[in-house]
Amino acid sequence: MIFRQLFDPASSTYSYLLASRHGGEALIIDPVLEKVERYLQLVRELDLRLVKAVDTHLHADHITGLGALRDKTHCITVMGEQTKADIVSMRLSDNDKLTIEGLSLDVVYTPGHTDDSYSFVLPDRVFTGDTLLIRGTGRTDFQNGDPRAQFESIFGRLLKLPDTTLVYPAHDYKGDTVSTIGEEKAFNPRLQVRSADEYADVMNNLKLASPKMMDVAVPANMHVGLNQEEVARHGWVLTAHQALNLLGDSNVALIDLRENGERQRNGSIPGSLHVPYPDLEENIGDGGMLQALAQSANKRLVFYCAFGERSAMAVQAAHDAGLASAFHIQGGIDAWKKASGPVTH
Repeated sequence: MIFRQLFDPASSTYSYLLASRHGGEALIIDPVLEKVERYLQLVRELDLRLVKAVDTHLHADHITGLGALRDKTHCITVMGEQTKADIVSMRLSDNDKLTIEGLSLDVVYTPGHTDDSYSFVLPDRVFTGDTLLIRGTGRTDFQNGDPRAQFESIFGRLLKLPDTTLVYPAHDYKGDTVSTIGEEKAFNPRLQVRSADEYADVMNNLKLASPKMMDVAVPANMHVGLNQEEVARHGWVLTAHQALNLLGDSNVALIDLRENGERQRNGSIPGSLHVPYPDLEENIGDGGMLQALAQSANKRLVFYCAFGERSAMAVQAAHDAGLASAFHIQGGIDAWKKASGPVTH
């Protein structure tokens, strides 16, 4: 496994780049906007392809790099389903899998610092965001924080991992880079409590100042969605109601860009072809299935995803590849369901 821990000294944020060679798919956890060019340089140096950018939660102390990385690499942006961010490409739930080629991370909902906090687990390590820090825990006094929820996240979920599990947090203010579950059980002063009430009492009396960037970072991080106006101006957009009228049309090919887990959880539009977004490029290129459908079979391609972000990028890529019949469903299957469109599981 390729693993790099990267640091932003201005916000004391750790970001993590992971990959597993072969085709070079990579993901990054908790990227910082000001470090985006450094991440991209490293991705190029390691001959990787960034396919997912992930935030453990809605950050208050720095502006996320999710949107910038998406715009520069066309990667998928990922957060938990509780996030207040306007649009991310993929929303994860507790017990989901966060996958790239060769790597699969268990998704664990760990609220308390915020109500959208998640941790990501590999067999030998866990990325804890701001839930569990090295010799500390994330504050619980803003962004719908809840010390009792955090107590359960830590004691009921994270501390049940093997003691040898490496702990990689989103922040450290003392220069520490990694810990273990066993170390934190033994030496983390905030974990030396006997009940949720005792833990809540500790957290409610920290009397911490608000993060310096909070008033800027939180609003900015809530608006990271792809600006889809350019796609709309080209006329490549269908509303869910317009797409409903095409259901069953033999001249239309509906293309589902989501991953298997999303399809299993939320269903699909009947008759859809499944072409996961990371496989799009080979399918719209010379000899690709979607190119054959559009050019040889004269099919009208209609892309959709969860909320319209992947499909907006896909329709742009399809037109760049010369597939002039490509459209996408604005708002994705979320909008389709709200328009009472049928769904099959």
